[in-house]
Amino acid sequence: MAEPFSWVPTGINTDVPSAARVYDFLLGGGHNFASDRMVGDKVLQILRDGRAIAASNRSFMRRAVLLMMEQGITQFLDLGSGIPTVGNVHEIVQQENPDARVVYVDYDEVAVSHSQLILEGNDNAGVVQADMCRPDDVLSDPVVKDLIDFSQPVGLLMVAVLHFVSDEKGPAEVVARYRDAMPSGSLIALSHLTADFKPDEMGGVVEAMKHSRDPMYFRALTEFEPMFAGLEVLQPGVVSAPQWHPELGPAGEGGPADVYVGVARKP
Repeated sequence: MAEPFSWVPTGINTDVPSAARVYDFLLGGGHNFASDRMVGDKVLQILRDGRAIAASNRSFMRRAVLLMMEQGITQFLDLGSGIPTVGNVHEIVQQENPDARVVYVDYDEVAVSHSQLILEGNDNAGVVQADMCRPDDVLSDPVVKDLIDFSQPVGLLMVAVLHFVSDEKGPAEVVARYRDAMPSGSLIALSHLTADFKPDEMGGVVEAMKHSRDPMYFRALTEFEPMFAGLEVLQPGVVSAPQWHPELGPAGEGGPADVYVGVARKP
């Protein structure tokens, strides 16, 4: 039976867990259902520092946005943005520059619905319901075309989403298609969960997420690094999330490399 929340779009089957809502649960958010919490609890039973890993990834996103702003980026495209929690991209950038523009993209109906509520009245931010694995659909969307000026550098965020893209869908190819659409000088932030250091625990997480509509595909560093092909990776390179520019703000916790991250510039 559907749970009676005003922010739940009509027709949503709340009995089917989604990655966006499980992530919201791990971050301590309130926009998740019993089915999501059940999967989240299974994840935490297997991976006891699961909340710290989620927070570490979220902290990387904030630091990446701050670095992009330092580099003069004033428009951002956040792919697989998930359910809004405190410290969204538009909150970070518009606090410093009210004219900065942000577009969120997600295919999860609850994520999109709640984003629309938060962004109501904000003319410089918008949300698109689309599958990021279909770049042509995303880039041709009227909201994207209205808010993003592709003659100027863009801050492109693909944070904690590529591990939901199967090999069949070609995550590196998806990144490359967005890379090719970005103007010179754009900055691209990527992060990806890995099983390199906790193969048993992460394998258990993969099994737990098979019960959601978003199965996971953890990848090794040797599989993640090629996703930066054709880009100039900024210092300190592709590293674990807590090691990436901790001077820009809290770096969170997590294991030595549970989340690989990097930011790169399009030449």
